[in-house]
Formats: sequence, C-alpha cells, structure tokens
Amino acid sequence: MTDSIKILVVDDEEDILEFLGYNLRAEGYEVIVADNGILAIELAKKHNPSLIILDVQMPNMDGITTCEKIREIDSLSNTVVTFLTARSEDYSQIAGFEAGADDYITKPIRPKVLVSRVKALLKRRGLTKEESSVLELGDIVVDVEKHQVLYKGQEVKLAKKEFKLLKLLISKPGKVFTRDEILEKVWGLDIVVGDRTIDVHIRKLREKLAHYYIKTVKGVGYKFEY
Repeated sequence: MTDSIKILVVDDEEDILEFLGYNLRAEGYEVIVADNGILAIELAKKHNPSLIILDVQMPNMDGITTCEKIREIDSLSNTVVTFLTARSEDYSQIAGFEAGADDYITKPIRPKVLVSRVKALLKRRGLTKEESSVLELGDIVVDVEKHQVLYKGQEVKLAKKEFKLLKLLISKPGKVFTRDEILEKVWGLDIVVGDRTIDVHIRKLREKLAHYYIKTVKGVGYKFEY
C-alpha cells in the first residue's frame, strides 16, 4: 500500500515541485514539499519520509550539503535519498554518492519513468534478500534467484559474469562503478583479469540489451541509466 508512504520533494523551482507532487500523489503517495535545504531538514525530521527527492542546485544550502546533514540524523538512517538535477557532469554525481545519496535522477524526467524509479527506490528501504530478488528497471527485469533476465518481455541468455555485471550495475542506477569495484565484485580479488575483460563484457551486454542503458564514464568506470 502506498497511502502510508511519505515522500519529501525538495526543489527551488515551483513548477518542478508541482510536477513531481502531482504525479506522485496520483500514485497514492503522501507528498511533502520544500523549496530549500534548511526547510527540507526540518520537514524530514518531522515527517520521517521513506524517500527524499533532492535537487542539487539550490540557493543558501545546496543539495549535497543538505544530504550530508540528513545523513547525520539517526532517525533518517533508513530514508532513501535520490538527487534530482539538470546537471549531467559525472563529478557532481560522484559527489552526490559520497554525500550519502542512493540514486541520481536527471531532469527532465517523464512521469512514467519517475514513478518507475520511485517504486524501485522504495524497495531498497529495509531491503531483505527476498524483496531484492527481482530488479526491474525500464524494459529490463533481473530475477536473481532464477538467474534470469528479461528484456521487453523476452528472455535474454547471459553468461555467468555478464549476469553478475548486469546485476551489479542495475542494483544502483546512476551510480558510477569504478573498474576496481567491478573487478572486485564480479571477478573477485583472487582472480587477475585485465581492463579489456570488463570492456568485452560491457560490449556483450550492450549487444544483448539496449546500448543506451550502460554508460561509459571516461577514466572512471560504468553506470546504468534509463
């Protein structure tokens, strides 16, 4: 049920607040809005939202600083935070994750995509193994227990490492995974492989799925976006 789920939306642009608020309320969520970081912190303490959608660029207190302060509040330790921004620079995304964000949404965003992202984010709160066994983003469904991937309803056959790589990237949409992280989590510390191995597996995933889902962050690594 979504009627008890609270979402705090923070943006200094009134039209963005109206757009997000309208579409989220239409899905049955309780929406609280704030037009600055200071008010956002006060409202977060008062309402203890399940999810905070936080703009990066705001006057007085930017989203990065606001997120850092929110992460210092014990009562909000389980609250999911996603940044909302028109900026696409990779350094700002990395800074956001370092501040404690769980995800990153880039403006402009279509209503259906917004709702899909919000549902995926809410599944992360108090996540259990059973709840996280199926990851669904865009046209891709990853069933961890069945070791199955569906793309637009059709099963896609992936090799073991391809599956692990996709599962890693899709687990945190927008997060930039460094090559070292990918090597450690997919291949393990005991196996020595070169950077070329990662590139080959990324290429195979792009061929089997849509190429635009997996983005290359030059000199850093890869991320999943939709």
